[in-house]
Amino acid sequence: MAVETQAVKRPIQFAAPVAGAAGAFAGVFVGAANGSVLLGVLIGFVLLAAIAFVLLEVLDPGLEKIAKWALIAAMAVAGFLLGGLPGLVVGGLFGWFFGWFIYWVGMGRYRVPLPPYLTSGQVMWHYGFRVICGAIFVFLITPILVVMPLSFNAQDFFTFTPEMLRFDPAGYSLKHYRDFFTSSEWQQALRNSLIIAPLATILSVSFGTLAAIGLSGEHVPFRRAIMAILISPMIVPLIISAAGMYFFYSRIGLQGTLLGVVLAHAALGIPFVIITVTATLVGFDRSLTRAAANMGADPVTTFFRVQMPLILPGVISGGLFAFITSFDEVVVVIFVGSARQQTLPWQMFTGLREQISPTILAVATILVIISIALLTTVELLRRRSEKMRGLSPG
Repeated sequence: MAVETQAVKRPIQFAAPVAGAAGAFAGVFVGAANGSVLLGVLIGFVLLAAIAFVLLEVLDPGLEKIAKWALIAAMAVAGFLLGGLPGLVVGGLFGWFFGWFIYWVGMGRYRVPLPPYLTSGQVMWHYGFRVICGAIFVFLITPILVVMPLSFNAQDFFTFTPEMLRFDPAGYSLKHYRDFFTSSEWQQALRNSLIIAPLATILSVSFGTLAAIGLSGEHVPFRRAIMAILISPMIVPLIISAAGMYFFYSRIGLQGTLLGVVLAHAALGIPFVIITVTATLVGFDRSLTRAAANMGADPVTTFFRVQMPLILPGVISGGLFAFITSFDEVVVVIFVGSARQQTLPWQMFTGLREQISPTILAVATILVIISIALLTTVELLRRRSEKMRGLSPG
């Protein structure tokens, strides 16, 4: 029977500096908003360490719930005085988080989900690793979180207006989305993307799946070298691939054609299909195909009736990656395509370079939502694939 770790109150000499470190991290953002990062860090550290001391050493433990609500109210009021209504919301969120965090650390609750035999260093690494991953995630996701609310700006600016910062409804509008859906240029670019991306995905899935299945056999000569060549478009810088495609396609008459753009995007998507299908084939039981052959099934029937249903999650995942690659790609299409094949990313690039159109923000938000939906589907398919491989014989 597993032994549960009990929560034991930690010394204030440990809890206060940890709470102060969390406050210093929050102070980076508050200080940056008010013009002094260093001052924000110092105030954040001292303030949270002092609050931790009061909550853990001065107040009775039975007042924990009241103390948390008081901290939320105090930080919400401080945020309102510093930044108005947005500051009130942020301050309230800070108060909720720090109220939970101080008691979580100070009362030793962080040890409860961990085995009791872990050393202090192992516990520190367990949570430190998650903090590092969280910080990296915040760093990567922040540009997206900035772009999305900006797409509802009522003005033709790429910055937050005073009305937006005050949460004034007059500062928000759907005008950029209306411009996107009513503009003939944007709609033509969208149609081109919706034609090119599916066609390139079909080619990528077809050739990539066949290549992955063929290269999964141990008897194939130079298998690793062929695999390295096939996934090279993923490794080689896009500008080099685009320049090479331009010179090659111009010699054979494909430069500036729809077929040329589709083939170029298919070449970029094939590596993703090969990698995902190859990963699925790792857990594939080849005795199933041999059994189907012994029962009289021809190779085509065996592939579609036995092999394809089991590797289908990997195939669909690779297809979604290929679709995202084609739908978001801009460098290759500029080199290989012409004005008639102007895609949505190309139109966005043109809007940034020539007229600085705020409609780009609305388009970017739409693309982010589509990407999130597709990546969520990929994750669900990955889990289904792992489940199927776990249930397969052998």
